[in-house]
Amino acid sequence: MPDLFDIIGPVMIGPSSSHTAGAARIGKTARMLLGTTPAKASIGLCGSFQKTFQGHGTDKALIGGLLGMEIDDPRLRDSQTVADAVGFQVDFYSASVKGSHPNTVIIDVSDAKGRSVNLRAASIGGGEIRVQAVDGHETRITGHANTLVIHYLDKYGMIANITRQIAAAQINIAAMLVSRTAAGGDAMVALEIDGRAEPALTETLSGLENVYSVSYLAFTHDYE
Repeated sequence: MPDLFDIIGPVMIGPSSSHTAGAARIGKTARMLLGTTPAKASIGLCGSFQKTFQGHGTDKALIGGLLGMEIDDPRLRDSQTVADAVGFQVDFYSASVKGSHPNTVIIDVSDAKGRSVNLRAASIGGGEIRVQAVDGHETRITGHANTLVIHYLDKYGMIANITRQIAAAQINIAAMLVSRTAAGGDAMVALEIDGRAEPALTETLSGLENVYSVSYLAFTHDYE
């Protein structure tokens, strides 16, 4: 049965839940994965995003999300002006991903120190999103629950070490997806959690041996 959100859609700055609200959420997800203020971004637009992105405000929504704006933030309409004021450089290009959703976007974003994130995601309607890949790792991040995204070296016991720390913080794992480039190579785990992760947990996880990076995607505030 659909819930009220499915029927009336999100509270947002228009005109389109797919082309603006969903795009803003994708942009903000990329910012959260980066974990800091972005300095520049290159954004590839596929399908209908590519054809109508300026007319439907998709460009402004993506920029606003990357700047940390929520989907109902009135500044979304002027996000390019805000970006120019803070020196945030953004360029758009036409992209193509075989078999992808028509509202698919590829974001390469980096900060002033050179840390970078690559994200592929789709806006699937009603402001809903699906993150399909992060830094080359296939994933299925929905934005329905707070999520920890951890890059690490694929070695015996790593998942056990990571989940042990999460359990010690008295946090329940709702869903988990692991991806790796090859046995013993670069790996990534995305963990949807109940509640929220405090900074102390992300610091502990970041300090584990063979962990490269930890990103916390704070999608909900239900447990604040």
